[in-house]
Amino acid sequence: MVEDDPAMSAMLERGLRRAGYTVDVVSTGADALWSVVENDYDLVVLDAMIPAPDGFEVCRQMRAKERWAPVLMLTARHSIADKVRGLDAGADDYLTKPFGFDELLARARALTRREAKQRPAKLSVGDLILDPADRTVHRAQTPITLSAKEFALLQELMRRAGETLSRTYLIEHVWDFAYDGGSNVVDVYVRYLRDKVDRPFGRDTIRTIRGAGYRLDPDA
Repeated sequence: MVEDDPAMSAMLERGLRRAGYTVDVVSTGADALWSVVENDYDLVVLDAMIPAPDGFEVCRQMRAKERWAPVLMLTARHSIADKVRGLDAGADDYLTKPFGFDELLARARALTRREAKQRPAKLSVGDLILDPADRTVHRAQTPITLSAKEFALLQELMRRAGETLSRTYLIEHVWDFAYDGGSNVVDVYVRYLRDKVDRPFGRDTIRTIRGAGYRLDPDA
């Protein structure tokens, strides 16, 4: 998220985290360009009027560097010319301030569904199915209720099914790089997940790899 207004930034960050998203926040165009080159984001929420380069130029340079994460551009400007300018720069959608937070969430969900090859509509590992759009999980057609952070952790494990993911990797991708707690938070949430998606069904799909991390075993 790229937003230079502290109050707006804090409100959006808080709301997105409550909705289960991991959020990196920067406030300048220069920091935004560094972040989008160094990280593979699912979505960039980009304010148009930020310290140089502005959001239009950030978007243009992103596309020039072949960074194709969907961009939702935010602006206080209402003119058609500015909307066209943003879309021509490579933005995928445009939201004019003031806006309702629920609308931003709806647009974020729509944008993160677009690239089917990179982000399939549903993740499936055996009879475990996770739908990122509806934020639902089923095992053998039985619905499973997860907290926002449990959902995010399971989604990352399912995206990388068969791979061993370290605690550090999971903290960086499910929490964020600003998280300053201990790595035992991963162990706690893995235990929560096992109690909901494995044990009630007599399964053992979330494996502990001693000294390395965790793996969702697609063959279990």
